[in-house]
Amino acid sequence: MATLVIRNLDDDVKQELRTRAAARGVSMEQEARDVITRDVRNGNRRLLKVSFDDIMSLSRKPAAPIDSKKAQDEVWDYLYESERSR
Repeated sequence: MATLVIRNLDDDVKQELRTRAAARGVSMEQEARDVITRDVRNGNRRLLKVSFDDIMSLSRKPAAPIDSKKAQDEVWDYLYESERSR
């Protein structure tokens, strides 16, 4: 087995690791080992490369062009009416 030293770990990351370890009833060191092992072994599934065209093929195009001025005016009207009704 190898040894690994991790320096300059953010305090909030360390605290979250400690919290997770406590919730599972294991040491922080064991939790770190488990997280690293799980991430490395499952890493290939996370590195999927998706092109812009792939993402755009999933989107829907609006039936008509969006009038952003009209939409903004409707939001302000709604907010103004909500404020008056209080």
